[in-house]
Amino acid sequence: MGCTFSGLNALYDAVNNGGDVWINENRFRIIRQLGEGGFAYVYLVKDIGIESPSVVVGVGGGVGKKFKDPSHVSDDGTYAMKKVLIQNDEQLELVREEVRVSSLFSHPNLLPLLDHAIIAVKPTPESSWNHEAYLLFPVHMEGTLFDHAKTMKAKKEFFSTIDVLQIFRQNGSYHLCAGLKHMHTFSPPYAHNDVKPGNVLITNRKGQPPLAILMDFGSARPARKEIRSRSEALQLQEWAAEHCSAPFRAPELWDCPSHADIDERTDIWSLGCTLYAIMYGVSPFEYALGESGGSLQLAVVNAQIKWPTGPNPPYPEYLHHFVKWMLQPQATIRPRIDDIIIHVDKLINKFSA
Repeated sequence: MGCTFSGLNALYDAVNNGGDVWINENRFRIIRQLGEGGFAYVYLVKDIGIESPSVVVGVGGGVGKKFKDPSHVSDDGTYAMKKVLIQNDEQLELVREEVRVSSLFSHPNLLPLLDHAIIAVKPTPESSWNHEAYLLFPVHMEGTLFDHAKTMKAKKEFFSTIDVLQIFRQNGSYHLCAGLKHMHTFSPPYAHNDVKPGNVLITNRKGQPPLAILMDFGSARPARKEIRSRSEALQLQEWAAEHCSAPFRAPELWDCPSHADIDERTDIWSLGCTLYAIMYGVSPFEYALGESGGSLQLAVVNAQIKWPTGPNPPYPEYLHHFVKWMLQPQATIRPRIDDIIIHVDKLINKFSA
């Protein structure tokens, strides 16, 4: 899982001020930065193929030839590239695990990893990293559910009830639920572990409902864990604190018993928080962060949900019940993804009727 193009990347960085990057045998031109977080940066890039004195392969003639699914080939040659600066062996192993897990799944509601390269680089006085990872994905310029919810909250607007439900459903298939079901029914089952609006891409399609795509598998792991000691429980809590966003983290990941069977229903809790956030723009427990003496952990562990004033007319009570059903603090009685799929279908039929 490596790449021999570190010299080429260094060459093109020097010549083009970081304008060109090689991922394996394909060359990409950086158009602009789309985002960043920690030691990771996301860029909009364009496939410019393979260039040499004797051959020039244009847009679509380079990396696109590698894809098994032709729908992954960009019409205009643009993609999203995630660049990760890796400082130590632990970070290197995390990136390799992200690549491995991302490569497991093939589903229209899960963002596919199209190509990747991990290269060794020499640390400098200005930089302490010793590897760089380049991960290539399809680009979705419409942004995430978080972006949409933030914009609507700023305008004091709300999704309609049917729009909220359609985030989970589309033409008889299911947006987030479909992607999660693919992961939860994998062998072995996987949990995403960081389901939240910021990890759900929304793509508008002409004449069709928008498509929701779950992304970022850096925290995804086999879902089922047997906890049989206090030390194992504390290790899980420590891992979750680092990899699972606090406002969307399930109670059993905040306060894990010394004897527990953890499974993929941690994602169902996060899915319930995400549905609430689609409705109101925030997680159902973030209010605790703004209260004097408030504790996010206590609000989550006790499932203390507060319902803000909503649209006029307000959301129907059965939608609130649906959220609370997913936010069962006891994981053993929390529904599974198939239960959610059946229930959301009933809700849409009820609302449509």
